Amino acid sequence: MNAQKSIPMLHVLKLMLASLVVFALPSVAAAEPIRVRDICVVPGILPPGQYNAITDVKGVRVGHYTMHRGERFHTGVTAIIPAPGNLRQDKVPAAVHIANGYGKLAGISQIVELGEIETPIALTNTLNVGEGVAALVEWTLEQDGNEDIRSVNAVVGETNDGYLNDIRARGLKKHHFRKAIEAAESGPVEEGNVGAGAGTIAFGWKGGIGSSSRGLPEAVGGWTVGVLVQANFGGVFSLDGAPIGQFLQQHYLRNTLQQDPSADGSIMVVVATDAPLSDRNLERLAKRAIVGLARTGATISDGSGDYVIAFSSNPSVRRVNDIPPANASELSNRKMSPLFQAVAEATEEAIYNAMFMAEDVAGYKGTISAIPVEQVRALIAQKNYDSCE
Repeated sequence: MNAQKSIPMLHVLKLMLASLVVFALPSVAAAEPIRVRDICVVPGILPPGQYNAITDVKGVRVGHYTMHRGERFHTGVTAIIPAPGNLRQDKVPAAVHIANGYGKLAGISQIVELGEIETPIALTNTLNVGEGVAALVEWTLEQDGNEDIRSVNAVVGETNDGYLNDIRARGLKKHHFRKAIEAAESGPVEEGNVGAGAGTIAFGWKGGIGSSSRGLPEAVGGWTVGVLVQANFGGVFSLDGAPIGQFLQQHYLRNTLQQDPSADGSIMVVVATDAPLSDRNLERLAKRAIVGLARTGATISDGSGDYVIAFSSNPSVRRVNDIPPANASELSNRKMSPLFQAVAEATEEAIYNAMFMAEDVAGYKGTISAIPVEQVRALIAQKNYDSCE
């Protein structure tokens, strides 16, 4: 090993952390939200897609309904439509992975049992899951071709936004979920304090909705993996390996003399790919999203619901009228590793985007500030990214 190797950034920041005994930087939030690449943080080795979002996977659409009403209500709905056409008649293969199961993901058992999804995926707050299920059922029954359908497995995930939102008032109604579905479109994905991310908190700062994607080189398939997250969890925040939470003295167990709930919360991760995967290999892909979550410093605590839903939009593996395609050319196990790399990178960056695109919120029980981007920018500049222009 080269004895002249430069000191790792982790050690540099720990030295800088010690200097806080002498002085502290002011808490300055960004003038406007930015994505994490705007401060020259480029997680991983693979390139993003055109929009660096889950919608880079062909056929995937995303819509939001956002409720910001005074200080009392900060909540909403984010809808992900996995593929074109009638999802109930032409299902997509899917899987679920649970890192910690303190959550209320509706529709999970049928996904696990049958390996498929037949409705849009809705994300919302904990106490409005019921309205989401009812809305997805009604919407599905109304679709052309579903006149004789008597069973619908609605998929609705959640995180708890009860600090910034009066969650017990259950402000969202069925028509709000339908608005999110009707608003779904391809192209850039709105991030931060929107949809199901309106009232979320991440690492003690404002969380939100974030998205990212990765494209594989043609030599390893040329497939795309896209991720969308509803970030509402905690731990010790790390940004591309830099211990930002430690440096800014905002992290779990910063004061061990009292109970510290800052690791609790939840995250919903939705993974899309155009690779022709079986539900079994989609489960393997979903598990690797947790690698990206861990890189951000998540604790995956006792009170956290950490769920990953993964699906393939590839037409060759869709299940028409409940019948799996007979001649589907599913990707083999040995070709999965590049997709594992892609999902880890995209999940990590989606979480960063959720936080950096968020803004301060004065809410039901108090105010949560956005991450102080200028402070973080100064720290990351020390890494001297060659790609930073």
